[in-house]
Amino acid sequence: MDQQNRVLPGIGAMAVEERSAGESRNILLTGGSSGIGFEAATLLLQAGHHLTIPCRDGTTAALLRQRLSDKIDTPSCDLADLSSIGRCAEALLAKGEPIDTLVLNAGLQYSGTVEPRWSAQGFELTIAVNHLGHQALLQQLLPLLIRSKAPRLVVTASEVHDPTSAGGKVGLPAGLGDLAGLRQGPGALMLDGSDSFSAEKAYKDSKLCNLLMAREVERRLREQGTHLPVLAWSPGLVIPRSKGGFFRYSRSHNPVGQALFAFVARDLLRLTETPQRAGALLAGLADGSKPHASGFQYLSNRVVGPGRLRFETSQPSAEACSDPLARLLWDLSAASTDRKTTFHISSY
Repeated sequence: MDQQNRVLPGIGAMAVEERSAGESRNILLTGGSSGIGFEAATLLLQAGHHLTIPCRDGTTAALLRQRLSDKIDTPSCDLADLSSIGRCAEALLAKGEPIDTLVLNAGLQYSGTVEPRWSAQGFELTIAVNHLGHQALLQQLLPLLIRSKAPRLVVTASEVHDPTSAGGKVGLPAGLGDLAGLRQGPGALMLDGSDSFSAEKAYKDSKLCNLLMAREVERRLREQGTHLPVLAWSPGLVIPRSKGGFFRYSRSHNPVGQALFAFVARDLLRLTETPQRAGALLAGLADGSKPHASGFQYLSNRVVGPGRLRFETSQPSAEACSDPLARLLWDLSAASTDRKTTFHISSY
């Protein structure tokens, strides 16, 4: 292994021990300004943890500090702009504080529109924010995560990544093919190279990417001697009664359809989770109070009956378990974000 591909000097064969319950942790959480991320941040702050919540712009950061606390750190970081991610990572690396838990939670969906939106670098916006931006941030912040005495990585995925799940069966299924769209680079409509855009499928594909990325980074670190819990999880279907939250973009494109969907799923069939309970699940994964063995684990908040959900270890879809696809996705994503001069872990 060449020097530039080492995880960190002197770290070989490191086994990670979880911290004691109740000990304060440095937690970096994306998507903490709204939805379940905000609910989790509120609980984590109340528990005495130190929070860093990257925000898209100064206005969002100021509003978050006003709503939450002026004790949190809110560096500027637009996940739709790789340059912004790079500046944020460089500032955090210069500061040098270890990250005990890195939570990649931010998510974007704009179902109901037929026209794609684009990131600053020309990638379809769902994939740019939900996957490429998060992998770029993860790659650059790994030195701070590994510097922790008890690091853990938490990635918010979704059951819709699985074509056999209830949500995954609705509409076009998730599927990355041979990643022809990612090979193409900026301007590709879909990751699988399709010439027809589907906002719903783009979201499902991005959640499939989240699981593949989580599995792959755990594997690469483990094979270099660094062992830590990597926890991917599905919060279930969360539809708040407020106008904010995860579905705010989809609601703006299709207000009638989204209102009907919310009424049926949340009020009639009672298949949804509340933002507060989902936020509590996320906080529990992030705070280190519950021991988790090193390695990859997927947990899903599954519906077991009207108004009843069970949070338990689950099995990702067959495609999410493909090692060759995980390796290819990581390598193509790293090349697409063009961060060749920053921290990398080895290909195998």
